[in-house]
Amino acid sequence: MKSIAVRKSRGIHGTITVPGDKSITHRAIILGSLARGTTVVKGYLPSDDCLHTASAFRSMGVSIQEGRTASGPLRIEGKGLRGLSEPSGVLDLGNSGTGLRLLAGVLAGQDFFSVLTGDESLRRRPMRRVVDPLRRMGAEIDGREGGNMAPLAVRGRRLQGIAYALPVASAQVKSALLLAGLLAEGRTVLAEPLPSRDHTERMFRGLGISVEVEGLEISLKPPSEFSGREIEVPGDFSSAAFFIVAATIVKDSELMIRHVGVNPTRTGLLELLSEMGAEIRLENLREVNHEPVADLAVRSRPLKGISIRPESVPKTIDEFPILCVAAAVAEGETVVQGAEELRVKESDRIRTIARELSKLGVDLKERPDGLVIRGGRKLSGARCRSEDDHRIAMALAIAGLVAEGETVVEGAEWIETSFPGFPSLLKSVTG
Repeated sequence: MKSIAVRKSRGIHGTITVPGDKSITHRAIILGSLARGTTVVKGYLPSDDCLHTASAFRSMGVSIQEGRTASGPLRIEGKGLRGLSEPSGVLDLGNSGTGLRLLAGVLAGQDFFSVLTGDESLRRRPMRRVVDPLRRMGAEIDGREGGNMAPLAVRGRRLQGIAYALPVASAQVKSALLLAGLLAEGRTVLAEPLPSRDHTERMFRGLGISVEVEGLEISLKPPSEFSGREIEVPGDFSSAAFFIVAATIVKDSELMIRHVGVNPTRTGLLELLSEMGAEIRLENLREVNHEPVADLAVRSRPLKGISIRPESVPKTIDEFPILCVAAAVAEGETVVQGAEELRVKESDRIRTIARELSKLGVDLKERPDGLVIRGGRKLSGARCRSEDDHRIAMALAIAGLVAEGETVVEGAEWIETSFPGFPSLLKSVTG
């Protein structure tokens, strides 16, 4: 087990870039494999999660060549919507819930049998929210607990488009159904209770796939085929979030983070931090492959506690652990509500972040759907555990920058699932 040791910082300074967006990289690999012809993915994220997705498509006959540099480009020779081959072995998605759930949608409409699995952590995560609506489309999927747990056995069938109201806002469920809809007969119409990240819809448009969005309703007309194109992946906002919070809470800090995706379905953290008193400026705002991109200029500022409402959770779902660190430093009380979805992520993130931050001296109370954090207390270094969760590990490392003494985070190897090079980048801006 690897660990990362952090000491109190005297300031965060410099100009950095963060690795490519994980969500967009997954989708670029998937849609590039289903396209007809060549897709070149620039700035892709070579993390464990994304590489597992690429490996799965290689097992189904797709040529995917990695570039000579760490981030690409990635060259994909797509086989077309129905050109994948039956894999000879089980498709292992590692720790990637995105990879497994989205591939379930892709494979449901193929004409072969496949099995999807992952590591021990992924095999504990619920899959019924994807499996049940796919079955309504005609998919034949089985697995543990009636299809709620991986491994999932998928026997491809002819699918029918459906009208479906998602019970919870989930980009993974929505995207799995839209990918299945590419292979279905007739329209697929989805209604969300709240907006979730819309990278799939944006990439569909960039590839010429007919998708209409009106309010919270998404309607997809399946194409007969679509062609590969060049896709540029911006920096991952969820990765930038750790450095945004670090530069906000560590005194005498000023940091520039360049070329970051600022999709409005992802940037709830910016809204909440601004409400808490943070100074974050978006500069050089532009669009790349239908995705908004900007440079983020961050200066340290005192924060105050706020009330975080349920409607803010979908746009902040991956940033919850680092948001809790900001709340721990802020003066006053921060209340998080409506975040029960966090209990079924890579770890039970509500329970894990509550337990680990308490080791540092944070005054907090766990609730079924969130937390109450009474911030402003002096923090002390401690030995913490990531619970095999990459975002927990990085959040605790950032917390260590404002704690007296040394903070050691065990299970730091899991950071590789989303942010290769995080320890060295953190060291470069903290000195």
